[in-house]
Amino acid sequence: MSTYFVTGSSRGIGLALAGLLASKPDISKVFASARSETDSVKKLVSESNGKVTFVKLDVTSADSIKEAASQVGKALDGTGLDVLINNAGVMPFTPNGLETMNDLDEVFKINVTSVHNTTAAFLPLLKKGNLKKVINVSTTLGSIAKAQDFAVMPAPAYKITKAALNMLTVQYALSFAKEGFTFVALTPGWIKTDLGGSHADLSIEQGVNGVYDVVVRVNKEDNGKFFNIHVPGWENADGPNQYDGKEVSW
Repeated sequence: MSTYFVTGSSRGIGLALAGLLASKPDISKVFASARSETDSVKKLVSESNGKVTFVKLDVTSADSIKEAASQVGKALDGTGLDVLINNAGVMPFTPNGLETMNDLDEVFKINVTSVHNTTAAFLPLLKKGNLKKVINVSTTLGSIAKAQDFAVMPAPAYKITKAALNMLTVQYALSFAKEGFTFVALTPGWIKTDLGGSHADLSIEQGVNGVYDVVVRVNKEDNGKFFNIHVPGWENADGPNQYDGKEVSW
């Protein structure tokens, strides 16, 4: 039986993923975290038969992260946390040109610094866990090799910070490989959520199932890699997005 902690669980991918994890018989506990307990989260918790616990977490606050880690530690009562999924993030748009981008510091704090701070705070619990997995939700928009493919997308701060998140993932992978950890970056695809919009490629079910498959599949041999999800029928799709389950070029 394994335990999971998911950030950014108030809506979208995080909420749906927490629900999917809670439905799995081999998962004993899911900690769903967000800045506030929305009605959707309350519903998930109430229908989980005690399997899902809400944890208040503002990923931009060091004190909030410390308190969340303490709460989870007490709930686990001496046992470890198996999987940390750093899902919280923002994607602002800069429609008037790169030179008008004025939010890079703010976006970096949420998409990169908060992931580092959360990971560092939860490391003591992860070290006591059996799986020792950290999954950082990234994007192909953060791939330097694929930058030309997504040049028309006016979200430079998002692209830049996700590229930095990828490097952060590799740094952690190198630092904790000898301790049996698996750190991977994962792109969940373009999903029909509030963030992805209604014209996205994938339903929330397709995207979250693809994310779950990667989370449970990766092991120590995959440490430090960047993965795509696999969605049948999308392996060779036209356009910039293919969901083949393979590694993504950095």
